[in-house]
Amino acid sequence: MNVPQQTPVQPSTKPRVSARLAAIAESATLAVDAKAKALKAAGRPVIGFGAGEPDFPTPSYIVDAAVAAAPDPVNHRYSPAAGLPALRQAIATKTLRDSGYEVAPSSVLVTNGGKQAVYQAFAAIVDPGDEVLLPAPYWTTYPEAIRLAGGVPVEVFAGVDQGYLVTVDQLEAARTERTKALLFCSPSNPTGAVYSPEQTAAIGRWALEHGIWVITDEIYEHLTYDDAVFTPIVRAVPELADTTIVLNGVAKTYAMTGWRVGWMIAPADVIKAATNLQSHLTSNVANVSQRAAIAAVSGDLSAVHEMRTAFDRRRRTMVEMLSAIDGVVCPMPTGAFYVYPSVEGVLGKTIRGVTPTTSAELAALILEQVEVAVVPGEAFGPSGYLRLSYALSDADLAEGVGRIQKLLAEAR
Repeated sequence: MNVPQQTPVQPSTKPRVSARLAAIAESATLAVDAKAKALKAAGRPVIGFGAGEPDFPTPSYIVDAAVAAAPDPVNHRYSPAAGLPALRQAIATKTLRDSGYEVAPSSVLVTNGGKQAVYQAFAAIVDPGDEVLLPAPYWTTYPEAIRLAGGVPVEVFAGVDQGYLVTVDQLEAARTERTKALLFCSPSNPTGAVYSPEQTAAIGRWALEHGIWVITDEIYEHLTYDDAVFTPIVRAVPELADTTIVLNGVAKTYAMTGWRVGWMIAPADVIKAATNLQSHLTSNVANVSQRAAIAAVSGDLSAVHEMRTAFDRRRRTMVEMLSAIDGVVCPMPTGAFYVYPSVEGVLGKTIRGVTPTTSAELAALILEQVEVAVVPGEAFGPSGYLRLSYALSDADLAEGVGRIQKLLAEAR
């Protein structure tokens, strides 16, 4: 019997992964944190300054609310994609308390962490080819979320000499007829810079004048130091309310990074569009986490103030230690829990037989030689900088920066 020959299947020439996703860079901060944790799990004495994650436990009254919610069958079922009505109301009430202006609960969409709010904000208003002005240094997720939405991130860089704060003149120079939105983050990740009320108002008036949307990330609102104050851009320029999307969440303020509850506040048409997207993407946020978030945003801020006191102490220690290193310039941050030193004075020098010429190479050398994980400036914009989080214990901070001091003292 003759058996018919099978025609060999030709391998497809089409890419297996979509161009849209293949173009996305992984989160540099999470990658550094994962590498540090993997090395630590293998028994290496690694100290990680990578992830922006408070080292404190979630306050007990928030955990208690979750424990009470877990056995209740009402929390075992689907709930509205936009969030539990009680949480949307609590966020609206909290916004009036902390930001000084009123929003309707219907203007709030509860998301699976702040990152989902970031992506959905861009997805809701950005069309292919739209430009989004992105002050740099910027958080590593912003440009990727813009590109996923089909937009074009336009970097506007402010260095150490400007305290990492962009000016209206810089924004105007970058504006084109394709400019759709401005990303505004104060207090800033990664620099810890905080725009003054006057600077915030000037940027808000400029955006209003030119019909530019503002996407404002306010997740570090309660973490300011010295004379710095958090200024909600909608309070500074109330007329912006119809063209502003506010992003926030419980992760940083309440040490709840793992609970995954964020939110966006926006005009009704944007909330409707983003809710439609979320209904297909993830549906509702886990109900037990939402119940915990109600306790968080409705409670007083005493636990937050205790954490901020510790962050302030660590901030001063870290800046003092880094500033003692030749070739390192470390501005004093006034918000969030990061320092962003310039290491340009170290690059090009030889350290233990290696001559790093970029901050990425320097970060790799620091991890290899002294087992300290930092995030290089390339993750946030131009090379020449490092980001270190001081949301870790005082002892680990001193040990980790001490190791960096000793290593960079060998630079020749």
